[in-house]
Order: sequence, then C-alpha cells, then structure tokens
Amino acid sequence: MTEEEFDLSALSLEELYEQIGDDLYDGYQEEVVEGVQEALSRGRPPYEVLTRGLVAGMDIVGADFRDGILFVPEVLMAANAMKAGMEVLRPLLVETGAPTVGKMVIGTVKGDIHDIGKNLVAMMMEGAGFEIINLGVNNDADAFMAAIREHQPDIIGMSALLTTTMPYMKTVIERLKEEGVRDDLIVLVGGAPLNDAFAEAIEADAYCRDAAVAVETAKKLMAIRRGEAR
Repeated sequence: MTEEEFDLSALSLEELYEQIGDDLYDGYQEEVVEGVQEALSRGRPPYEVLTRGLVAGMDIVGADFRDGILFVPEVLMAANAMKAGMEVLRPLLVETGAPTVGKMVIGTVKGDIHDIGKNLVAMMMEGAGFEIINLGVNNDADAFMAAIREHQPDIIGMSALLTTTMPYMKTVIERLKEEGVRDDLIVLVGGAPLNDAFAEAIEADAYCRDAAVAVETAKKLMAIRRGEAR
C-alpha cells in the first residue's frame, strides 16, 4: 500500500508504527521517512519512533531472513529504508541523549576486501538499535585498536571471506589481549569459510553465520554482560 492511497495523519499511532514497519519491510525509503516525520510531528519522542517503528520492523525482517522467507536483496532494500529513517532520527537521538543497545566496531580483516556480508551485518545491527562504526575492508590490528581507543565499543565484529585471511582474526584477538582490553569486549566473527569450531579456536565469543544471527547473538551477549554488571 503506498502513501498516496491514504492519509498518514488519519492513522492511529499504533497503525502508524505498523505502517512504518510494513514500508520498511518492503524497502520503501520515502514512505518510511514520511512515516517517521508524521510520528515526530505528533510529538512522539525520537527513541520511541526508533524502537516502535524502525527497530520493530527490522526485527521482522531479521526473523524472516533467518527463516529463509527473505533473501539478501530484500534485506538490503529493507536496511536501506531503515537507514533513510535513521537519517531523520539520528540527530534528534543525539540531542535527546537516547540510549543505544550497545556500540560495535566492525570491519573486514587485513588482506580481505569483501564487504557485502559485513555491511549487511552493520545495517541490521544499526536497525536493532546499535551504534555502528564501520571500518570498511582490509583492516589490520592497528586499525581495530585505533577504533577501540577512539570509540570505546562494547563489541568488535570481524569478517573474512577468504580462508587465507581467516587466521588474521586470531592476530587481532592476540593484540586485544596484549593491550589488556580483550575481556572488556565481545568479539564476534563471521564469513562464509568460518564455523563455530574456528571461533572457539581463536577465542572469539561467537561465530555468526549471517546478519540475523549476528543481531540475536549481540543482543543476547550484551544482555548477559549487563546482567553481570548489575
């Protein structure tokens, strides 16, 4: 259903959030922006619009991606629609000091220039309410360390698509240990040639086989960490 077919202002708040979620699911960027602006024009807090509109919509996208109902092209469209909505909300969220679920530094490791999967994870994580620092491709241990010092993240995500670059993930983790920050961070790894056994061998916290699993795993590990911190 397109925005032209009805007046957004005629919808109840509940229906409006549902519509934002539906438009996001369908990858309709302009409609998502219009829905977000309509909710804000009603005086709704930016964080509420984020969680009840965009994040709720991306949760359904993530579940359907995990269950094989949606595939990468559709998820990328939905993620781009979410991103369009986030562009409206981000400055307002910063102004209001809205909480984030957590902060993640993510990058493809040294020697590897594949980034579609990694970017999908970054978009899905942002859609779930995480603040994302995306380092791009071909990152050595120095690049990860510099980002950790600057941004103080909760999570480090590393991606590799080549069997030849996988071992570099261990190099980064060893560096985290040397710098005394390994225990402060959740380390997630992903990429086609990886598996759980490899993640365990290099002492990562978890292997995530796709973006939906990455979001679920990150949320779960953040909840455990925050529970321990109380």
